[in-house]
Amino acid sequence: MQSVVKLGSTDGIEPSTADLDGWVVTEGSPKMKTWALHTSAAGDMVSGIWECTVGSYHATYTAYEYVVLIAGKITITPDGGTPVTVKAGDAFVVEPTFKGIWKIEENVRKHFDFRIK
Repeated sequence: MQSVVKLGSTDGIEPSTADLDGWVVTEGSPKMKTWALHTSAAGDMVSGIWECTVGSYHATYTAYEYVVLIAGKITITPDGGTPVTVKAGDAFVVEPTFKGIWKIEENVRKHFDFRIK
C-alpha cells in the first residue's frame, strides 16, 4: 500500500454536484462541486476539493473536517453561536457536532480532509 499520496489536479475528474448530506439551502441558489481526490484504505478519511457559489446553507455535520480555503470568503455561524469569517489562505476545523449557517459571501474553493467517525 502507498503510504504517501500526492493529490493531483481536478482536471479530467467529474465532480459530484449534489448538495452535501445535511446541507439545506437557506438563501440564494448556491451550487456546489465536490472532487474526492483520495479515500483512505480504511475508508475513514476523504481528501479533496470543494467549490461553491454565493448563497447560504444550514449545515449539520456528523464528521470532523479540516479545511484550507484556497479562494473566497465564508461566514460560518453555529446555531446560537458567534459568527466566524474565513477567507482565502485561512485554515480551520469544523467539529462533528457543528450545526449552523455557512454563508458563502464570495465563490469558494477549499481543500478538505474529512474524517468519518
